[in-house]
Amino acid sequence: MNEHYLYLALNLFTFFGPLSRSFEPRIRFIAKWKQIVLSILLVGAGFIAWDVWFTSMGVWGFNPRYLTGIYLLGLPVEEWMFFVTVPFACVFVYEVLQLFVPRDVLGSTSKWIALVLILFTAGLFILHWDHWYTASATGLCAVLLFLHAFVLKSPWLGRFFLAFAVNLIPFLLVNGILTGTGIDQEVVWYNNEENMGFRILTIPFEDVFYGMDLLLLNTWLYLAFSNRTLAATVNLSAEASR
Repeated sequence: MNEHYLYLALNLFTFFGPLSRSFEPRIRFIAKWKQIVLSILLVGAGFIAWDVWFTSMGVWGFNPRYLTGIYLLGLPVEEWMFFVTVPFACVFVYEVLQLFVPRDVLGSTSKWIALVLILFTAGLFILHWDHWYTASATGLCAVLLFLHAFVLKSPWLGRFFLAFAVNLIPFLLVNGILTGTGIDQEVVWYNNEENMGFRILTIPFEDVFYGMDLLLLNTWLYLAFSNRTLAATVNLSAEASR
C-alpha cells in the first residue's frame, strides 16, 4: 500500500468493520442513522474547531508522508474523517454491548468511578494548566463527568464506562499507529511542551481523556436524539417506586 494512504486506510478500517455488522437484525444500528449522524455532526463541529485552533498553534500537526494531501481549513481530509469514523465505531460498540451485556454491571458504581476520574482529571488540570493539550482535555473531561454524574445523573453512565473500556482496545491499536507505533514516523505529531510528556507506548496520555470527551459527548447526544435517556429515566423511576 502507498504510505500516503495510511491515515485514510485506518479511517476506513475503523468505519467499515462496524458498518458491515450494522445491518444485522439483532442490532439494526443502521436504523438509527439519523441519531448518529446528528450527534457526529454537532460534536464534530466543536472538535474540528478545537483541532484547527491547536494545529495553527503548533500543539499538534500532521506528517504529509502518510496523507493524501487534501486539506480543508488547514486540516487533512483524513482528520475530518476521524471525527466521523471513530464516533460511529464507538457508539456501535455501545449498542452491541446492550445486546450481549444486558445488565448494567457498572451502574451501581458509576458515580464512584466518575468521582475518581473527576478528581484525577481536575488534579491534572491544576498541575498542568499551562500545557494547552493537558489542560483542555482533562478540564473538559472533569466538567463533563461532573455534569453527567451529579447534575444530570445520567442513568446510562455505567454503560458508557463499560463501552469506553472495551473501546480502549482498538484505541490503543489505531492511535498507536497514528502516533508512530510500528511505523518509521508518526502520522500525528505532538508538541511535548503542550502536554505532560508521558506516553502509553507512543500515545500521549492526554489522548485517553480527549477520547473520553469525544465519545461521551457523542453518546450523550446519540441517546438524547434516540429519546433513550428519557426512557431509561422513566424505567428507573418506575422501579424505584415499586
